[in-house]
Amino acid sequence: AAPAGAVAFGVKHTEGVSVDVLLRGRAEPEAPSGAGTRWPLDEGTVLRFSMSRASSEVNDNKVTVSFYAEGGKPINQAGVFLTGVGISLDVDADRDGVVEKNSPNKASWAWGPEGHGAILLVSCDKEFP
Repeated sequence: AAPAGAVAFGVKHTEGVSVDVLLRGRAEPEAPSGAGTRWPLDEGTVLRFSMSRASSEVNDNKVTVSFYAEGGKPINQAGVFLTGVGISLDVDADRDGVVEKNSPNKASWAWGPEGHGAILLVSCDKEFP
């Protein structure tokens, strides 16, 4: 998707985004956002980005890729806005009738009337043969 004549690229991103550049399947050390590091635009190069926390608002993070011609002349830029969505499995982990987001008993399970941890009932029958 790089423009014609591009031989290298650079990446800038907001603080909430992690970026990895994989050259021929091998991860390169990440350069800080805006550090001016450029990578060769070779076939098989992969730019992988992710977020480790939920966004505070829609489109609050961004990744910008700048493309450069021979000699370092800027050609064009491409960007993507990102929104991180937080997902949590909330359960009644201490079995007191209250679903809690941060229950310490979510990570373990104990059997019995004084036990704790979620009980998962799974239907394994064939609804549609």
